Amino acid sequence: MIRSDVLRDIAPIIRDHLVICNIGLPSQELHMIDDQPTNFYMLGTMGLSSSIGLGVALAQDKPVIAIDGDGSVLTNLGTLPTIANNVADNFILLIIDNGSYGSTGDQPTYAGKKTSLAAVASACGCENVVECAAEDTGKALQAALDSGKMTIIVCKCESGNIKLPVITKDPVVIRDRFMTAVKA
Repeated sequence: MIRSDVLRDIAPIIRDHLVICNIGLPSQELHMIDDQPTNFYMLGTMGLSSSIGLGVALAQDKPVIAIDGDGSVLTNLGTLPTIANNVADNFILLIIDNGSYGSTGDQPTYAGKKTSLAAVASACGCENVVECAAEDTGKALQAALDSGKMTIIVCKCESGNIKLPVITKDPVVIRDRFMTAVKA
């Protein structure tokens, strides 16, 4: 399974929750698969999906799912100790680890080599860390939502991209409809 397959599988699970989605192709894929006002698409800030997701979770009580990539988490490793030390039990970080920088041409990341992001998250103090195969992501995500505990999920999937158009929604529209969904 590649990232778009994982997103297609989890779309029914995340549909009723606040979702912060990683930049580039992940946001474009989620937008194409199941565009919702509760989805906040990152359009130009690599590495910040997890940080923004934690902030949204700390600011209100609804469940928040941040979908990030291994490459983005590696560019902002400071997010993992921040998450560990600011527990929000309504927060789930789903790292879709395809071992590559998918949006820029599938160059390999260190997570596709020796570095285990699950081990890094645990070493940073994150208490509920789950690593799963791509096909088990839906089960892991639903279990995390049901647990009511902050959880880091590292989904290991294959590298690869589908062809799709860029998101044409104005970033202000994306922000405003997401803010309305947060307040609802």
